[in-house]
Amino acid sequence: MMSRKIVLNVKGESTKQYSTLIWELNLVAESWKKFGVNITLPGQERIIKWGKRKHNDPVLRKTPD
Repeated sequence: MMSRKIVLNVKGESTKQYSTLIWELNLVAESWKKFGVNITLPGQERIIKWGKRKHNDPVLRKTPD
């Protein structure tokens, strides 16, 4: 099967808008997975993890190295 790539150039967005965009793209990726479509968002794992957290989950913080 052919692999396709889409490049999004986003300018003028706030950090919250960008995070929301990534999280919504991840929702599309999850819903399309049941139809055999594999969509990846490399490098955006932290935003996706933050968007999936529940109300009582611990706060995500970077640990000092």
